[in-house]
Amino acid sequence: MKAPRLGSRHAALIAALALMPAMAFAAPPPPSPITPALIDAAKKEGKVVLYTSIDVQVVESLAKGFEKAYPGVSVQVERNGAERNFQRLGQERGSSIFAADVLESSDQTHFLAWKRQGWLEPYVPSEVAAKWPAAERDPDGCFASVRYTLSAMGYNTKQVKPEEAPKSYADLLDKKWTGKIVKAHPGYSGIIMTATYAISQKLGWEYFEKLGKQRVMQLQSATEPPKKITLGERPIMADGSEYLVLLAREGGSPVEVIYPSEGTPIASGGLGIATNAPHPNAAKLLVSYLFSKEAQQVMSDGCW
Repeated sequence: MKAPRLGSRHAALIAALALMPAMAFAAPPPPSPITPALIDAAKKEGKVVLYTSIDVQVVESLAKGFEKAYPGVSVQVERNGAERNFQRLGQERGSSIFAADVLESSDQTHFLAWKRQGWLEPYVPSEVAAKWPAAERDPDGCFASVRYTLSAMGYNTKQVKPEEAPKSYADLLDKKWTGKIVKAHPGYSGIIMTATYAISQKLGWEYFEKLGKQRVMQLQSATEPPKKITLGERPIMADGSEYLVLLAREGGSPVEVIYPSEGTPIASGGLGIATNAPHPNAAKLLVSYLFSKEAQQVMSDGCW
């Protein structure tokens, strides 16, 4: 079950955005390499502010890598659920507060909305221009896909035998799992928003109505269900970040991923620079870094 890319899952949002006046772009900016002049300008600014929904452990590794590569430029990470960050940016912009430099979100419809509102500064790193498929970057250079995340099911192998574990979303409706399931919230997490849409398209909204009768432990972030099954607080994970289950398993925890028979939803995360960024040069440097082979390897090592 592959979730539609670049926001086609939010038909109502796209229809509403289509009625808004679009920003006019004559052409995307030319590819921008990392130059000594850019590095010097970024060092003069001293820091960069990143709004992101990437898991804390992974984004801290990215920030440390950037700061090691470019000493003198610190990264201020503002980590929250993608939908919460979307609300925050709207509130700040409505009050003429310009705090964010770089915007990252696991819900790519956010970038469609931000572009329409004129909140994204066109910038195309050389790496993106050379290696990113056209379908994975905005034609006007306002954003590009920086990561992909699977929202899988999972279970605690000490509490559930492999042969007894659910194999599908439909299996979660079995009464034997009542009071034993944990899931994340689509109103907080962009990954779960995408997964919820994809599952509803496959199974219908009535599936969630039935699931709601299973006394599910409802959390916020997609990063939380994997941690709950790792701790053994609930044996079954209905949705959540696949890579965190894999990391926990590699660390010796008794957990395993379930790829449901109906298909596993995938969410693409976008990256771009905010207009009126207080640290515009540091923002360009960070965005270029996050699309670099080094940073992409950090994310790959984080099981993306």
